[in-house]
Amino acid sequence: MRCVMLIDGRSGSGKTELAAAIAVDNPEVQLLGLDDVYPGWDGLLAGSAAVHETVLPEHRWRRWDWAAASFAEWHELDPDRPLIIEGCGALSSANRALAHVGVWVELDTPTRKERAIARDGETFAGHWDEWAAQEETFIARERPRTLADITVAGDAPVDLAFWRSVLSSARVES
Repeated sequence: MRCVMLIDGRSGSGKTELAAAIAVDNPEVQLLGLDDVYPGWDGLLAGSAAVHETVLPEHRWRRWDWAAASFAEWHELDPDRPLIIEGCGALSSANRALAHVGVWVELDTPTRKERAIARDGETFAGHWDEWAAQEETFIARERPRTLADITVAGDAPVDLAFWRSVLSSARVES
């Protein structure tokens, strides 16, 4: 059975960078960013639910077209290849029950906001508070940090040897 790793944390914490570094170092890994799944700026909970409702059981996901503000094409996942799902809302109790490894990425709010705005510009700046409120709701309900096997600092260097061993261990235990 493939390894499924969920990487969660608040916006700008470093989830995407961590997931990308792990995936680049492990070419067999499939990477799904929930930014491609959320149905709009108020879609954090729906994106989280898609993981256990569609992504993991059906091995597919539907892309949200941000420009058209509607769902677009379906994408298939290979059920035999390792999968990393990263994004706010990835690490819910329902999702964690279907995954091998849960990761929480932590970073202070001023740094997170600075990084997120630098990455996404004024488009995200106008939605920061709305998105942060959804994160708060999700965190209060799901307590993702407590579901994590591993907690990392979002500004720490990525130890690729460590992450290779995590993926290998998860595959062996499956």
